Amino acid sequence: MPVPGPWELILLLVIVLIIFGPGKLPDIGNAVGKGIKEFRKASNDLEESVRGEPKRPAAAAPAEEPPPGDGSDRTH
Repeated sequence: MPVPGPWELILLLVIVLIIFGPGKLPDIGNAVGKGIKEFRKASNDLEESVRGEPKRPAAAAPAEEPPPGDGSDRTH
């Protein structure tokens, strides 16, 4: 499948602009971006399940202890 060139992309953008108008373009871009993000996430999840890799936790940062003298032992 050939990759569209710059003129084809410009033509496509003009057609989308005519059909939806300039007010809807941010909404359309947002929806397309979310769709691509979900597709990549699903693709990565599927690839990890096929490879048998354990799922990485989203927030794996260890909890930090406050440094000594941070003010928690004040007595005033």
